[in-house]
Amino acid sequence: MPDEVLFRCEVAPEEGGVRVRAFGSLDMATTPELDAKLTELRAADHDLIIVDLGGLDFMDSSGLRLLLSWDSFARRDGIRVHLVPGPPTVQRVFEVTGTAGVFTFRHG
Repeated sequence: MPDEVLFRCEVAPEEGGVRVRAFGSLDMATTPELDAKLTELRAADHDLIIVDLGGLDFMDSSGLRLLLSWDSFARRDGIRVHLVPGPPTVQRVFEVTGTAGVFTFRHG
């Protein structure tokens, strides 16, 4: 397991915007990496950022707080941040906290 990567992001152009696909565990140790990537994309004037949670195997409250912050930034700055749902273990974080309705989820 020492060679296993705990977290990584891949960025790809998407019609009308850009997609960030997250892999691994999104937690207190790794949220700064996703935050930095989102900040970089926003600085490049992308007005649609799709955060794809499909590659995650774990997300804790730190990941949720980061996504809530970005949702708030997006509303304030007039950009769109959409989420692609993660696996059931990740989606459960949204369900348990009652925050699923806050976000714009898209499939695919």
